[in-house]
Amino acid sequence: MHNKIDVVIMAGGKGERLMPLTKNTPKPLLKIGNKPVIEHITNHLASYGISNITITVNYLSDQIIAYFEDHNTHQITFNYIKESKSLGTIGGLKLIDSLKKDYILVMNADLLTNVNFESLFKDFEATESDALITTVPYNVVIPHDVVETKNGCVTALKEKHTSLYNLNAGIYLFKKECLTYIPENLYFDATDLINILITKGKKITNYPIVDYWLDIGKPADFEKAQTDIKHIKF
Repeated sequence: MHNKIDVVIMAGGKGERLMPLTKNTPKPLLKIGNKPVIEHITNHLASYGISNITITVNYLSDQIIAYFEDHNTHQITFNYIKESKSLGTIGGLKLIDSLKKDYILVMNADLLTNVNFESLFKDFEATESDALITTVPYNVVIPHDVVETKNGCVTALKEKHTSLYNLNAGIYLFKKECLTYIPENLYFDATDLINILITKGKKITNYPIVDYWLDIGKPADFEKAQTDIKHIKF
């Protein structure tokens, strides 16, 4: 796998929902247990033989760069792309000229996960996909009967039920040619790229994550991660 993919971690966000924790510390450097969330990611990638990682940075970027200068147990070669302005979750890829391999793994820097990257890549190859989105299941429980109406009249009464949705887990795999659809120097999210690929008729598959996954987006997530990290096996 490691011979076929380039890895990009998107670490430019401000983490505003986690203020004041992120006032003086970029979100990727917030510690989960004894190390920053982004180091959990890079260590996990290294366990699959990944030795080159590009990180797009913006907010408090010098702290992230300085951190890995002093903490690089696996001797990863880090490349940093500084966004002069916020370019969304994937716009920064247009600034990278070091992507040489056929496939690009893109992921957010605020994810605590032990997802099986080898399994993910094999699934991508087996399905001959142009792009892959990882997902996590999310149940929505409707607590009461649903009343359906039309023109003010009740047309149906449905018993309460549960709906299962696939939520975007913030880890993507692309064939390199997909990146040609990213515009230059514009705020552009990974979801924008996926929507363009859909309109172009590209094959996009879903990889359900059955391993541990947590998006460190809100203070409650950050607190949960501190407990969970004691039990996660990477």
